[in-house]
Amino acid sequence: MFRYSHHKNIIVKTIAILMSLMIIAGCSSNKKKGQSGSNGKKTVKLVYVNWAEGVAMTNLAKAILQDKMGYNVKLTMADVAPVFTSVANGDDDAFLDAWLPVTHAQYMKKYGSKLVDLGYNYQGARIGLVVPKYFNINSITQLNSVKNKVDDKIIGIDSGAGIMQKTSQAVKAYNLQLKLIPSSGPAMTASLKQAISNHKPIVVTGWKPHWMFARFNLKFLKDPKGIYGKAENIHTVARKGLKKDMPRVAKFLENFELNDQQLGSLMNDVRLSKTNALDAAKKWMKNNQKLVNSWIPKAKSNSSM
Repeated sequence: MFRYSHHKNIIVKTIAILMSLMIIAGCSSNKKKGQSGSNGKKTVKLVYVNWAEGVAMTNLAKAILQDKMGYNVKLTMADVAPVFTSVANGDDDAFLDAWLPVTHAQYMKKYGSKLVDLGYNYQGARIGLVVPKYFNINSITQLNSVKNKVDDKIIGIDSGAGIMQKTSQAVKAYNLQLKLIPSSGPAMTASLKQAISNHKPIVVTGWKPHWMFARFNLKFLKDPKGIYGKAENIHTVARKGLKKDMPRVAKFLENFELNDQQLGSLMNDVRLSKTNALDAAKKWMKNNQKLVNSWIPKAKSNSSM
């Protein structure tokens, strides 16, 4: 009797453990398919890099998805390489700041088979080396002649960014005697602001769209070797399966598109916000209801969100 009871208890415990593991595995699997939060709403996971346009667009997308479409939204900030990895692996749902076809070409080559391109959300993006307009040079080919004026430095952003890799190529292609200094988007603009306040020369890795072009008088240096490529578009890339799991979210992200004036005003509102980026995005959303509503797909009855 004791042996039978003992073995029975072991069997019951084993079954309980296996069932628990199956439930955990199921929950883990659902995380990649828009799991429901405690309030019963599905959660959309957006990932972004700390770049001005990405911060602005991602927070606007969050505001719309939460306030107008009824989702929970989780935002995660990371460097660009982990961003592409997380979306490709299905750990995050989408990234709204992929520069194509040039800047992020290496990431699309590596992860493209695991991603879905939902199309562009901004046209006419550009990268390159940027200087204040008062700096009396116009081409990358002139940088060596003024290297002492800029302390032999090009102020960059995070080291994994596509623009940093292109700038490393430019340093070699033009035989530049300047050192590329990694930092971050905010640190780069802080250095730019300080130099302009003191009317000093400076060279930074720059891109458009960016609020700094509205705030400061800047210019791109000519790139006769074409290292930085021509104008690009900013795309939204998503994990495979998003269209099936959350079709309304995927359709919204496909519809999401801003022109230069719209994105410029959004970025400026975020920059000037005395609270946070999400509050600024909500205010912009309220002031641009017609545009925002045009992105939102109509809900179908008895359909998955």
